[in-house]
Amino acid sequence: MKAIKISPYIPTEINIREDKKNRAIIEAYPFEEGYGVTVAHPLRRLILGSSVGYAATAVKIEGASHEFDTIRGMHEDIAVFILNLKNVRFKLKDGSESATLDYSFSGQREIFGSDLENELVEVVNPEKFLASLNEDGQLNFTVKIHKGMGYVPSEELRDDSLKGFIFMDAFFTPVKKANYKIENILVDDNPNYEKVIFEVETDGQINPTEAVANALEIMHKQMSVFANVLDVDISRAKKDIEINEKVLDFLLKPLDELNLTVRSFNCLDKAEIKYIGQLVMMNEAELKDVKNLGKKSLVEIKARLEEVGFPVGIKLDESIRKSLEKKFEQLNG
Repeated sequence: MKAIKISPYIPTEINIREDKKNRAIIEAYPFEEGYGVTVAHPLRRLILGSSVGYAATAVKIEGASHEFDTIRGMHEDIAVFILNLKNVRFKLKDGSESATLDYSFSGQREIFGSDLENELVEVVNPEKFLASLNEDGQLNFTVKIHKGMGYVPSEELRDDSLKGFIFMDAFFTPVKKANYKIENILVDDNPNYEKVIFEVETDGQINPTEAVANALEIMHKQMSVFANVLDVDISRAKKDIEINEKVLDFLLKPLDELNLTVRSFNCLDKAEIKYIGQLVMMNEAELKDVKNLGKKSLVEIKARLEEVGFPVGIKLDESIRKSLEKKFEQLNG
């Protein structure tokens, strides 16, 4: 007889490995049968469609009035130059939503993405070719950079106040690839549980784990509309912890017994978080405020705490919290 359940199994394991620049493999498991695709498919769509990046949206080229024009001394015509410019991936260093950049090149030379870098902007694919000039070539242009998500056609970007500019289709998404596959995994003699394996690759504006984390955050915010109306409290689904002497002993253990990666452990250690209980008492917002703690480390810490039975945000009895805080003061004293 098949075991009767009253709630689906909650996945507890997550593995992240970056096997080459800007590409990561993320595994999460075990999911109940059928839950893998339920989670993975919408997440993939959000990774591809909601990741925020930068793109060139308009360019004004001295001596050119339209995209089918030519510039004396430049081998490429304007249409080819614009196509090359579209393929250059920018990143504003200060995180601004937009910028206007002026460039000037002259004399015999080839121009690459790296030539567009300055104190305001980074080019994440500096090897991209733009144009080649001969001895009497002169190329002066102004490019508009905007932050956005997804794809926006040039017709929707036109601004009558920007006279002389040629508007371009904007591909904002920094994600080049987001694929997933689902494998069966054995849990308690049941071979029908599922492992979701994501392969995510970006262009370098953000790293792959950031893209996944951002998509998960968007998914949570989109679903929260139901929580507001239907009085759904996610925290209610978290398992109540029975505090006994054994549990207290565990919470008072040094942080290194969680077997976190060196990067995650060092960030917490520098923030004076020395014991497991100190970490358990922190909510997600407090964890995000830990200096230099990246999203990859945050994902790892949350997964590890879930694994040991203390998910992030769990509510401990106030008397227990005060008792632990007093004990930590004594230990650090």
